[in-house]
Amino acid sequence: MTKYIYAFDEGQKSMKDLLGGKGANLAEMKRLGLPVPDGFTITTEACIEYLNNHSKLPDLLLKQLDVELDALSKRIQKSFSDDGALLLVSVRSGAKISMPGMMDTILNLGLNDENVKKLANKTNDSRFAYDCYRRLLQMFGQVVYGIPMSSFDTYFDQYKTQHHYESDAEIPAEGLKEICEHFKAVYLDEAYKPFPQEPIDQLTEAIEAVFKSWDNDRARVYRQLNEIPHDIGTAVNIQEMVFGNSGEKSGTGVAFTRNPITGEAKLFGEYLLNAQGEDVVAGIRTPKDIETLKEQMPHVHEQFVKVSTQLETHYKDMQDIEFTIENENLYILQTRSGKRTANAAIHIAVDLVEEDVISKEKAVMNVEVKSIDQLLHPNFDEQSLKQTSVITKVGLPASPGAASGAIVFSAEMAKQQAEQGNKVILMRPETSPEDIEGMVASEAIVTTHGGMTSHAAVVARGMGKCCVTGCSDLEINITDKVVHYKGGSLYEGDIISVDGAKGDIYFGEVETIQAERSHAFEKFMQWSEENARLDVRMNAETAQDIQAGYQFGAKGIGLVRTEHMFFAPERLIEMRRFILFDTQDKRIAALNTIKQYQKNDFEEILKLSGERPTIIRLLDPPLHEFLPNSNNEKATVAEQLNVTIKELDQYIESLNEVNPMLGHRGCRLAITYPELYIMQAEAIIESALELKAQGVSCQPEIMIPLVSTVAEFTTLKAQIISRIETLQQEAKEHIHYMIGTMIETPRACLIASELAKECDFFSFGTNDLTQLTFGFSRDDAGTFIGTYSELGILEHDPFQTLDVEGIGELIKIASQQAKSANPDITIGVCGELGGDHKSIQYFNQLDIDYVSCSPFRVPGALLSTAQSEVEGGRLHV
Repeated sequence: MTKYIYAFDEGQKSMKDLLGGKGANLAEMKRLGLPVPDGFTITTEACIEYLNNHSKLPDLLLKQLDVELDALSKRIQKSFSDDGALLLVSVRSGAKISMPGMMDTILNLGLNDENVKKLANKTNDSRFAYDCYRRLLQMFGQVVYGIPMSSFDTYFDQYKTQHHYESDAEIPAEGLKEICEHFKAVYLDEAYKPFPQEPIDQLTEAIEAVFKSWDNDRARVYRQLNEIPHDIGTAVNIQEMVFGNSGEKSGTGVAFTRNPITGEAKLFGEYLLNAQGEDVVAGIRTPKDIETLKEQMPHVHEQFVKVSTQLETHYKDMQDIEFTIENENLYILQTRSGKRTANAAIHIAVDLVEEDVISKEKAVMNVEVKSIDQLLHPNFDEQSLKQTSVITKVGLPASPGAASGAIVFSAEMAKQQAEQGNKVILMRPETSPEDIEGMVASEAIVTTHGGMTSHAAVVARGMGKCCVTGCSDLEINITDKVVHYKGGSLYEGDIISVDGAKGDIYFGEVETIQAERSHAFEKFMQWSEENARLDVRMNAETAQDIQAGYQFGAKGIGLVRTEHMFFAPERLIEMRRFILFDTQDKRIAALNTIKQYQKNDFEEILKLSGERPTIIRLLDPPLHEFLPNSNNEKATVAEQLNVTIKELDQYIESLNEVNPMLGHRGCRLAITYPELYIMQAEAIIESALELKAQGVSCQPEIMIPLVSTVAEFTTLKAQIISRIETLQQEAKEHIHYMIGTMIETPRACLIASELAKECDFFSFGTNDLTQLTFGFSRDDAGTFIGTYSELGILEHDPFQTLDVEGIGELIKIASQQAKSANPDITIGVCGELGGDHKSIQYFNQLDIDYVSCSPFRVPGALLSTAQSEVEGGRLHV
């Protein structure tokens, strides 16, 4: 018989798959003897069963629910509707992987028209009782029946205004009773059904709502953004209520055992007195710093510090703790590894190693690969800042970074503008989970309400988005689409700049500079390098990118794309001469001019690389890409080449291909025009010879692209070697060089053993290999890949994350064959997948020596291969 429900004292932290992260940690804290309100967890299996069973709770689950409720009542001596010992519960989601704010929560469940009176009598506090009831009516209505929260909030706010109440706490019991009666009427108007009065009916409907919330839009977007599987489901935690809204000696808060922004080893958190948990994360009220609790309730603060230390020591990581204080009694409602900025993640990992809490290997595992990107983002240029004006400096630095963009006031507008290529800043009084897509689309988020642990702050930090919260001197009016600040107003479309590290907001666009990396970052990356198996190279051809890549730890250049060197005006015209002239002499003359440009480029690249390997790919794209398209361009080119526009059009027409990506490109060009690759090989070797004369050693590797047959490669290789040998004899010097190929076609993968006998190296070009294996155009697939992902036809965009079953299998077969035929061959991967975490985890298991990616993805790729090694190293596949 399937066990769908576990009491908190039946579980432990290792049961996250079954109990979810929250349930497993509640059970673990119970085992540690911490003050955790009692309860039980409904498993993720029950959620999956529910979703697969046409949204119907299993009968066995309902039977077990009755048994577990009875057992809970006996343990705590409380029950639903009991006159003297009333049981109220919270219902919270809790997936294996934390998804803060993405799914639903209901508090105070069990209240009804009769039980609210019992609660008032028991506590001798009618105001408190009806405050709990109105909260339940709001949460239950939104979560279970889908009633918009505005249907409740509008009336609530109007009531406060009408009666001149500044805060919720000023509304007396009679007023809250009136509000509750109105809220119950909202159910009839909006949901066409009354609020359920039976607690067990409330509970079963709430459980169903939490299960359903697993598939709501914001949860699916969050999972897709954070690469969380869609099929693991969520658990549901049923827990006895404790009340932070029961007076000024009660409260609720969120705290981190270390600063989640800087990593400082100091308790960091906020709390609200006379409030319930959702008040803190919703950002409706601005909370107090946890340090002030020492003054208001010293013994509670002392107890909380001890609990925080115990939890961090036990879990060996910075913890995010939710707590409630009821009449000066502390209760812990949740602990989990806290979301943190990349900077904080690095500092915390390094500090924990130096404190002998964790090993270097564990430190490497404690930092998310994608968060490394946050450390490489720009900051505002100080000189540029001096030339702009400040809008506000009172905001809280909720998530670091620097960004500029046009103001928008809704998630919908943010998404729409971003899709049009515009940079936007999302400004709202506070964000909610429904804003997730707009937050993703924005460069930065700004709110007037909420603190450092509000929804906006936590989600932005997880995304690596710049965010400023608590800008209390701004008034953001999302209805009229205006922001009022001291001295003026801003409107939708106005440009502002946001500094998430300082909490400052500026007028206009501010220039940015690259962030500096800390000593802790350098130390952490050294540990990553010590654990990594794969080398990480970079795809780069400009001095700026090459210098950045080597600063980030690249071991060489895995791909120099020579076609990028042909598009400067003076070079492009010579390339056009080569393409369009009809005599060999004229073609060679054009190539000789191009060669001088190429030599200058290669000399700079090889000098920067020194003895590190530098793979230079010979010309790859079809020739039509170098030709003019518009009539104005054609007229200019015709004049430059001294031909008529008609003649030029005839030349262009002669090069037209139905499918140029499958046509006359790559090595096929050099078979037709051998002088093209010979010119490039000459430029490479002559550059290396000149550097050698200057005392600079280098290691050029010449890559022939798009090979499908051994004969293609050997034909071009022979021509290139012949010319190189002549150059070396003339110079009376020898250059160490290699010649290899980029494996981009399925056929090349299948003949890898034969190719390997002729090649010094292979590099898998995953972009074209994916394109040619799937038959998807990499330029046009975006029109349907999104739909494929939504329907589950494809788990990932194969141009972004490796298709293991297809492309991965081809790479595996080819690398095994190649190493078997030529054990000395060097094998790498370049293209987008060379910097993708999941793809690198697979490559790390194969007979592959390096991956290559853009310079700014090098640190992340290095961490990916290190984590793959720590998790288990190379597998025999």
